[in-house]
Amino acid sequence: MKPTLLLLAAGMGSRYGGLKQLDGLGPNGETIMDYSIYDAIKAGFGKIVFIIRKDFEEEFRTKILSKYEGHIPAELCFQSLDALPEGFTCPAERVKPWGTNHAVLMAKDIVKEPFCVINCDDFYNRDAFMVMGKFLAELPEGCTDTYSMVGYRVGNTLSENGTVARGVCSKDENGNLTTVVERTEIMRIDGKVSYKDEQGEWVAIEDNTPVSMNVWGFTPDYFEHSEEYFKEFLADPKNMENLKAEFFIPLMVNKLINEGTSTVKVLDTTSKWFGVTYAADRDGVVERIQQLIDEGVYPKELF
Repeated sequence: MKPTLLLLAAGMGSRYGGLKQLDGLGPNGETIMDYSIYDAIKAGFGKIVFIIRKDFEEEFRTKILSKYEGHIPAELCFQSLDALPEGFTCPAERVKPWGTNHAVLMAKDIVKEPFCVINCDDFYNRDAFMVMGKFLAELPEGCTDTYSMVGYRVGNTLSENGTVARGVCSKDENGNLTTVVERTEIMRIDGKVSYKDEQGEWVAIEDNTPVSMNVWGFTPDYFEHSEEYFKEFLADPKNMENLKAEFFIPLMVNKLINEGTSTVKVLDTTSKWFGVTYAADRDGVVERIQQLIDEGVYPKELF
């Protein structure tokens, strides 16, 4: 069974003009998301599923979904604040979404095969989709609790225009993830990749240190784990009182690893990530995409 690509796109609004997710960076106005989908098709993915908000469904179908017709099956599902388990009610004052793993949960009735989750506004590069697609396609039928994450080499994920936030990963002798620690300030200092620790000190790390860029591989049983843990998350009064508390993918993954329920294989990639973290990054991204077109990696027109 071909794996599915699940794109987290609920952060988009109905006003497309100033949103980086839909900023035309390719020569014909292609978005970063278009390149991800093109790469996923090349890597053998059989379907794409977008998580969006219901309020811009019609515009999304017209402007986005229509371009993929004839290339790959595409479906939509919707994230909303009141999509909660029975017995729970969203606080009236809450406006912030419930987080990335809540978004993933919205696809539980649509996705029945191994799937990869990505952000829609990061340029991941084709090798990341190739290694993830291969891992998911080779899982035995009915396999559970054997997950994966593409571990980018931190030196391939930096911005020339400031610090970046990355989940710095540790793995065991079998290549399985043991921890993900969010480091909010990472940059190159005197030629060495360094992060700022809790004491405000800069700590140097190797260029090849794996970091999470939110490229996760799961099987459908992950939805069951997420449903159960989301109930625990909501039952904790501090998560209901804190109107900004979010149910993140790493929160769920860390719980499953620490309990010994699941394993997460860290998949190495030579891919170089890039994205528009800062406004000053945009021109560089446009240039790099054009360079990839000039090298024959991508056609001038994707779809």
